[in-house]
Amino acid sequence: MRIRSDWTCGWVLLALLIVNIAAAQSASAATMLSASLVGSIANSGEARGELPMADHLLVRKAERKLYLFRHDQLLRSYGVRLGLRPEGKKEFEGDFRTPEGHYTLGKRNSHSDYFLSIQVTYPNVNDIAHARRQGVRPGGSIMIHGLPNSPRKPLDYYNRMDWTDGCIAVNNSDMVEIWLMTTPGTPIDIQP
Repeated sequence: MRIRSDWTCGWVLLALLIVNIAAAQSASAATMLSASLVGSIANSGEARGELPMADHLLVRKAERKLYLFRHDQLLRSYGVRLGLRPEGKKEFEGDFRTPEGHYTLGKRNSHSDYFLSIQVTYPNVNDIAHARRQGVRPGGSIMIHGLPNSPRKPLDYYNRMDWTDGCIAVNNSDMVEIWLMTTPGTPIDIQP
């Protein structure tokens, strides 16, 4: 069993190295390669046995933090970047706000425009009802994701500014951990 653990750690470290090279050189090909590698590691189940699995996620928008918990014990915390208009709850499609409420993690995409992405199941029934009362569309495609595969701004911008259309963005190495430590259906609460 020790050999498998060392092998898994080696692949995860290789993926993180590729991510760091991509970030340093803005190389989208290296980012896509690392996303593919991480996807195959996660899908094989090799890495999952080595990391604790989260059973709940919490985002505190005002703190710009994402927390992973298991049985109410904090496993990890990550800095996040939010929608361009982070204050307030998402009200309609195109408002550049990150939702607030209770959701779950949905589909995963290792080939998105960003380094890995995990769907947040926004809108929920309350969001849909609120949008209908306002006569607007609630929007969707809210994800937890890493940096753009083809950055249009200097990398420092993505680390210090809220820049998404309403998603929750983390750096690529944090996204690897979140990807490996969560599964579809995991609850996520997003608080102001």
